[in-house]
Amino acid sequence: MAKLKIESPLHAMIGALTTTIAVSIPVFLVGGLAVQIGDELGFSPAGLGLAVSAYFGASALASIPAGALVERYGAARVSRAGITLAAASLLGVAIFANTLWTLIAILALGAGANAMGQLASNTSLSRRVPARRQALSFGVKQAAIPISTLLAGASVPAVALTIGWRWAFVLAAALAFGALLLVPHDPPTAPTFRSRPAKRATGALVVVGFGATLAAGSANALSTFLVDAAVARGTAPGPAGLALTLGGAVCVAARIVGGWLADRRPDNQIGVIAGLLVIGAGGLALLALPGTLPLIAGVVLGFGLGWCWPGLMNFAVVRLHPQSPAAATSITQTGVYAGGCLGPISLGAVASTTTYPTMWSVAALTMLTAAAMMLLGSHLLRRHAPA
Repeated sequence: MAKLKIESPLHAMIGALTTTIAVSIPVFLVGGLAVQIGDELGFSPAGLGLAVSAYFGASALASIPAGALVERYGAARVSRAGITLAAASLLGVAIFANTLWTLIAILALGAGANAMGQLASNTSLSRRVPARRQALSFGVKQAAIPISTLLAGASVPAVALTIGWRWAFVLAAALAFGALLLVPHDPPTAPTFRSRPAKRATGALVVVGFGATLAAGSANALSTFLVDAAVARGTAPGPAGLALTLGGAVCVAARIVGGWLADRRPDNQIGVIAGLLVIGAGGLALLALPGTLPLIAGVVLGFGLGWCWPGLMNFAVVRLHPQSPAAATSITQTGVYAGGCLGPISLGAVASTTTYPTMWSVAALTMLTAAAMMLLGSHLLRRHAPA
């Protein structure tokens, strides 16, 4: 009975979901509480962009080493280490963040947790979940990111506007520690995979990773700047936080449904991502328009389609590299984190020097360019398609 529980695909999916939420929520909580944190610490949208960029920049640097750690020590150990580091980072922000620079330092020091948890979860899913359900499992796992956004948005009226933003980080740390109990053990066969590097489609993966950099840079603007931009256009902080919550909920559904559909038609998922990014770019463009309706439509399209693709990307990469999933996805994940680094700092600078509508327009054009890169990557990956 114990063995069945350890090797259960459902257990692996739950563990991957909770691990990913725990290791990624620090940066999304900063974005969701940007108004309250910025008022106390005294920073502009550019400062917010710098903090988020530092976090994802550190995650990008940690991605390849984290993949090697997972291949060597197993997913379970690295997942637990990542969760613990993320919880410590959350507590550090709650207790010690009193300037923008201390906030940046704490986020950067804890950013390795993101890479560790993400890549360990990818490995756990690839080795436990049957191939016919892997796309759905990656969709569920990647739904953790918009769930983190949803929780960050909900924390504005529920916690930040009542007992203070620091308590939101304390509560998140407690939830992160709870995720340790749900990390599944490594299967007995895990050590046989640890020395197999991902070389087969490295060039194509680099192209896809570059497209992911552009796409993530644009999409991260949603979770980072949406609340602050909505408030700047005259929306109250509470409803602005709920708009972020709506975006998170739509993205959760889109990532899960997208994974379910991909299991039925698993080929050419990178090409599918390109189409999703085109529609997502339209959503970002709508955010540049005034009014409630463009805001809602932009959130639904931007989150629902422009930010629903990471699970599909991980699924496509793991199909090509089942023997070394952490090493392979660390390449494309580096691109995602690089986008998370470069996007907020550059788009934050655009917002500070011009306006938020201009920033959304730039983000939309960048996402269209990402779609073109994904089409090129899809063409290259067809040469390595499994039989």
